[in-house]
Amino acid sequence: MSATGRKEKVADEFVDKQYKYWRFRIIYSLIIGYATFYLVRQNFQVATPKMLHEFGYTNADIGWVFTAFSIIYGLGKFINGAICDRTNARWFMTIGLIGSALCSIFIGVANSLWVFILCYAANGIFQSAGWPPISRLMTQWYSPHELGTKWGIVNASHQLGSIVILIYGSKILIHFGWRYVFFIPAAVAILLAFFLFERLRDNPQSLGLPSIAEKENLVEEAKYSSDENATFREMFMEHILPNKSLWYVCMANVFVYIVRMGFFNWAPTFLQRAKGLGVMQAAYSNVAFELMGAVGGFIAGWASDKIFGGRRNCTSFYFMVALIVALLLYWKIPSNSPLVNTTFLFVIGFFIYGPQTLVGVSGAEFGSRRAAATGAGLTGTFGYLGSAISGYGVGKIADKWGWDTAFLFFVVCACFGTFFFLLNWNKTSQRQKSKA
Repeated sequence: MSATGRKEKVADEFVDKQYKYWRFRIIYSLIIGYATFYLVRQNFQVATPKMLHEFGYTNADIGWVFTAFSIIYGLGKFINGAICDRTNARWFMTIGLIGSALCSIFIGVANSLWVFILCYAANGIFQSAGWPPISRLMTQWYSPHELGTKWGIVNASHQLGSIVILIYGSKILIHFGWRYVFFIPAAVAILLAFFLFERLRDNPQSLGLPSIAEKENLVEEAKYSSDENATFREMFMEHILPNKSLWYVCMANVFVYIVRMGFFNWAPTFLQRAKGLGVMQAAYSNVAFELMGAVGGFIAGWASDKIFGGRRNCTSFYFMVALIVALLLYWKIPSNSPLVNTTFLFVIGFFIYGPQTLVGVSGAEFGSRRAAATGAGLTGTFGYLGSAISGYGVGKIADKWGWDTAFLFFVVCACFGTFFFLLNWNKTSQRQKSKA
């Protein structure tokens, strides 16, 4: 081997070693960081049954809180995604977490429904700054052939945060009251925001490393490598607006989120009020939903990479078909048994979080490397239109026609989501691994 060849080999080994270190550091930091966002987000759902009792609110009243959050959060994901693509993801995510923690403190001292609505909506602004940095960082550090699997791993942060707040938030609720369900997680979030800032780095180039496209020898169309200084309008008009595949994913996500956020927002209340479970029984049943959601997200990401050749929407289609079956069974086999409820929530969580994970991957990939956060943010915006419906809409349905009708609503929405995934059956990323 020539001297030049040896130098190139040493340089490649150094780059590989640095990439390995920083990828691991960034992945565990993102998991911890985004899980912490959920501590100051899902704490409201944990406190909801006690707040309903103390203030005499109806399900529809509290539903407005969830709907206001969903609208602001959905719009914020797109706006923050566009901003994040042109700023530093490290700063962006840290500021979002601190802002969300402060909103949680304000909710804890409030006594009015309108204040709850305004504070939780404001929380949506900061919460929406949580995922766009992840979309950016993942596409900056990983190539398409491994992105689905790694995305599934990071996506487990949703469930990690949910499990922690469901268990420990419920314990706080029992021992200290609902206000401390907001105060204590907020304090933890502020501390972990500083940890997050110290751990993250925006992209390989900021550390003097080659970009992922250079390292992995990726084939990208010229327009994706020449628009580093493109304006948001240029990126939107070129990469987003004419992209039918991205818009199909957005529509599918509306219906995915009606089901996902329907369970996320209402499961603690539903299990306690309609199924007669205690606070901790309902908490552990919801933990089952989130735990299997983490497994489902990882399996979906892995399968889309290794079995379906990057066809994320094809994978999502199969998961949605299974979800429809699971919802029908849960609807038609009602039971007050904690074991039965936990088992069904296991299955539903597995199949709903698979598509939820892959929608984010699809949005980032269809948006291109330069507009990854924008593409993922747009799918999130549409998803939270669905979440807005699941807030007030599901609460109103439950008040007027009962929870039985709410499950029929979930089944119909799952069918629509399945249809839109079908329209993207064979679509894959516009970036591919070089064969050179």
